[in-house]
Amino acid sequence: MQSIEKHEEKLRHYVGKAIADYNMIQTGDKVMVCLSGGKDSFTMVNILNQLRMRSNNKFSLFVFTLDQGQPGWDDSGLKAWLSERDLPFEIVNKDTYSIVKEKVEPGKTYCSLCSRLRRGIIYRYATEHGFTKIALGHHRDDLIESLLMSILYSGRISSMPPKLLTDDKKHIVVRPLAYCQEKDIIEYAKLKQYPIIPCNLCGNQENLARKRVKKLIANLALENRNIPSNILNALGNVQLSQLMDRKLWDFKHLEAEREQLVEF
Repeated sequence: MQSIEKHEEKLRHYVGKAIADYNMIQTGDKVMVCLSGGKDSFTMVNILNQLRMRSNNKFSLFVFTLDQGQPGWDDSGLKAWLSERDLPFEIVNKDTYSIVKEKVEPGKTYCSLCSRLRRGIIYRYATEHGFTKIALGHHRDDLIESLLMSILYSGRISSMPPKLLTDDKKHIVVRPLAYCQEKDIIEYAKLKQYPIIPCNLCGNQENLARKRVKKLIANLALENRNIPSNILNALGNVQLSQLMDRKLWDFKHLEAEREQLVEF
């Protein structure tokens, strides 16, 4: 097993590369880092804090955690972890758990409604407190799984962009772990022994589409280990002329366009 330092060096490299490639964080930014209590967001907070200190505080971090009223929620370890690192934070209590349980039919997945409610609370908090960036803990595997899920289950080509301007143009959302592999985060989290808070809302929904897609990618990677990275690269290597979106291409009049070029 690699040492903590080796894991940190690798994760810092990929987080730093993602930040540079997509210009995620600039000098003077007030970054609201969303800490759910899971391994990914703990890792994001930890690595971003290291980069902040290495940058001589060219940007600031504020940790936001949402207590959604789920059974068994215990944030005492999270509070202690943040306090030990002298990180400013706030834990906001909003009972979205009851809303999700009431609105979602038995057998249906909770994730969509739960994430919409959570996103609304996050955006509102960011507006009220003047944060310039909102950082979320989605990693490489989340991005490639979301692409395949969108294709297979929604009939769309879309995913989670590393940097996003929200529809209302009020917020910029960044995903600093966009290049980081989940397996590296898992190993690092084990070594760091984060005070993980499990999600008890959807943990028993074993047939979630994401789990099936994750298994599909893992099986394909057994045959070709480059497949996950190839899917990620595809997200940044879109050839629009090779697709069939009629909003992007005027297929009815391509002949006329060709004739104009020939005449010219």
